[in-house]
Amino acid sequence: MGCFGSKEKLSKEDLEFLKQHTRYDEQMIKEWYKGFRQDCPSGRLTPDKFVDMYKMFFPSGNAEEFCDHVFRTFDMDKNGYIDFKEFLLAIDVTSAGTPEEKLKWAFRMYDVDGNGVIDVSEMTKIVQAIYDMLGTNSASRPADSAEERAKAIFSKMDENNDGNLTQEEFLKGCLLDEELSKMLTPGA
Repeated sequence: MGCFGSKEKLSKEDLEFLKQHTRYDEQMIKEWYKGFRQDCPSGRLTPDKFVDMYKMFFPSGNAEEFCDHVFRTFDMDKNGYIDFKEFLLAIDVTSAGTPEEKLKWAFRMYDVDGNGVIDVSEMTKIVQAIYDMLGTNSASRPADSAEERAKAIFSKMDENNDGNLTQEEFLKGCLLDEELSKMLTPGA
């Protein structure tokens, strides 16, 4: 995936930062950057472009709602677009991260309001978005409703039954249940 056509180069500072904070070497970072700039000549990955990219992977489903949540999680500085640094940090975690790193990323995605806990309605929103993205005819789409699935997930994970999942409860629940972990980290 690329995002540039301009002659703009990756700054030394950004290159060094990415070498320290990702699993990629200098050559690979430069390759990713070249591709990013081909796809995003402005150096900014917009929400619309992001949805278009996801649609290629999930052509039979509606990826827009899910993309909104993923985009929000990738756009760490909340400026309305994803720059190359945010893009590569996200790619690194979702493709090469440890199970725990992927789950921490997923927790941020599920915590829609950013208050540090996930409630049942937030879980339902994301599960519904995943279902929509998979499409109605997908063999991998579960038979239960998003609401039923979200409530089942909650009953498994909410150890103190306070109606909220902390990051610790979320990680523990996912790490103990591989099927649940796979469902809650789509694309990761």
